[in-house]
Amino acid sequence: MTAKRDHIIISHWISAPDGWTLLIHGGAGQIRREATDAATDAGVRDALRLALEAGSALLAEGKSALDAVEAAVRLLEDDPYFNAGRGAVFTADGVNELDAAMMDGATRSAGAVSAITRTRNPVSLARAVMAKGPHVMLSGAGADRFAAEQGLEQVDPSWFRVEERWRQFEEMRDSGTFDVDLKYGTVGAVARDVQGHLAAATSTGGLTGKRWNRIGDSPVIGAGTWADDRGAATSCTGSGEHFIRAGAAHEISSRVRLADEPLGLAADAVMDDIGSLGGTGGVISIDGSGAGGWCFNTPGMYRGLATASGVLCVALYGDE
Repeated sequence: MTAKRDHIIISHWISAPDGWTLLIHGGAGQIRREATDAATDAGVRDALRLALEAGSALLAEGKSALDAVEAAVRLLEDDPYFNAGRGAVFTADGVNELDAAMMDGATRSAGAVSAITRTRNPVSLARAVMAKGPHVMLSGAGADRFAAEQGLEQVDPSWFRVEERWRQFEEMRDSGTFDVDLKYGTVGAVARDVQGHLAAATSTGGLTGKRWNRIGDSPVIGAGTWADDRGAATSCTGSGEHFIRAGAAHEISSRVRLADEPLGLAADAVMDDIGSLGGTGGVISIDGSGAGGWCFNTPGMYRGLATASGVLCVALYGDE
């Protein structure tokens, strides 16, 4: 645990292992052991473990980092414990608007979508935009239309509704507060494959009660999502406006690539900068050698790590 200015940054970084590395997150914020019931604790840990296993299996087969991060994030999108896909929070208008992004560190190809309402797995749509479309970012009905044209599964918007999220929305609306719990349930994954290539993916429902088709950092390439084999791959979660202002994901990679900073030092410094702006949240990041880890300035962050050497661990709270 490292104290910087007036902020506490909790970080954990591993040196480069042999073979592949995979990191995932399921959001950061006011995640405290004493406020989490046993069923939620167990359910989140199981979901993180399943996502790690899905991505790890592909990496162990020699598949690409892109394949691994997509597989891991898809599972998290389908799990109602997280604010992404099914389980996304509600906007001020009482609907679910989903954002996602993916980036290939080998080519710096990228795809992003925002404010979609009908595509079951936004991360797969982001990958389709990256691989099959002429643009980097699509939004709203046009993005869902592109998804249908690409044969991606479409669902009725009610599929994303989770009653606990609706209860939280009604409670927030009635109290007149804004995202009072400050639990940023964004999900993400970063990986290095056996070929040495990096990839990053992020998916979110945004903030409870967000207005005017607000877009946070998750689908903004360079803010919430970035991958560059020459530097680092990063997925962020937290108060998106601050991560956008810091250019967080790109900044970490640039410090590694241009200043030759160790990844942990670079990520901690960027997280400290975000804290100085008043922002909270966390990042997972990995560099071209496979060294990686996480840092956050909140009480907890849902997170996990797997490596080719057999390491597989998940954690929720700041004291783990």
